[in-house]
This record gives sequence, C-alpha cells and structure tokens, in this order.
Amino acid sequence: MKQLACVSGVKLGKGVKLSKFVNLYKCSIGGNTKIGAFVEIQKNAVVGKNCKISSHTFVCDGVTIGDNCFIGHGVMFINDNYPGAANPDGSLQTEKDWSVRFVKTKIGNNVSIGSNATILGNINIGDGSIIGAGSVVTKNVPPKQIWAGNPAKKLRVINE
Repeated sequence: MKQLACVSGVKLGKGVKLSKFVNLYKCSIGGNTKIGAFVEIQKNAVVGKNCKISSHTFVCDGVTIGDNCFIGHGVMFINDNYPGAANPDGSLQTEKDWSVRFVKTKIGNNVSIGSNATILGNINIGDGSIIGAGSVVTKNVPPKQIWAGNPAKKLRVINE
C-alpha cells in the first residue's frame, strides 16, 4: 500500500492507504481510509474518514460517503438516472448537456454496502444502515435499517 499526501487536486487525509491501479480525480478522502485496487473516485466526490472502499468500486461526481463506512467490491454509484449519449440532432452530448440531469447521493455515517450493489442517483442512505449484496437501491433508506433486493426493500430495523 502506498501512502500519499496529495495527488493532482486530490485531498487525502492522514493515513490514507491506496492500492495499485486506483483512479482519483479532484476528490476528497478522509484520514485512515483504505481504497482497494481498481477503484475510481471522480471529481467532487467525498469519502469520509475510517472507511474501506473495496476493489472495483465506482464513486462518481456528486457522491458523499460519511465516516466509518464499508463499501463492498464492485459497488456502483449513479449520478444520472436518465443517461444518454446523443442529442436529438445526433451530436454527442457534452458535460453541459449532462449537467441538467446530474443528481447527488449521500451515504451517512457507519453504513455498510454489500458487494455489487447499485445505488441510483438522488438517494440518501441513513446513518447505520446496511445494504445487502447485489441490491439496487432506488429509494431513500432511513437510518438503522437493513435493505436488500432488486429493487431494494426494507427487511428490518436495526435495534441496538
């Protein structure tokens, strides 16, 4: 594992550990977070402190992940719920065209998201919640709940 202070506009907290083959673009990663191999974290994304982001995960622009979160292997975050490639005139869309559909996603603190889950855009997952592996989250998840399935549904409330 490599420890770096800053890479081309990326803000890394103290003790961040990066595996090989990681793509980071103008994002912010909190201290003591571990980023697995083949992870991409795009511009304006924020990852909190003490997190583990497992391999092959994609964290796009507009995603905020709280502190103490576990993100499993191959988790995909979406920031455009209605993507397209071309305009009606056939020209390729640009970032300007895309910006009108851009949505944000917020993951609370102490959240666990299982491998291969997909989190659609404009979703909030509350503190202490768990998302099952392979789930497709299409609705906001309140704090301290376990959701799973496609589409993900509430399985139960976490009682402490």
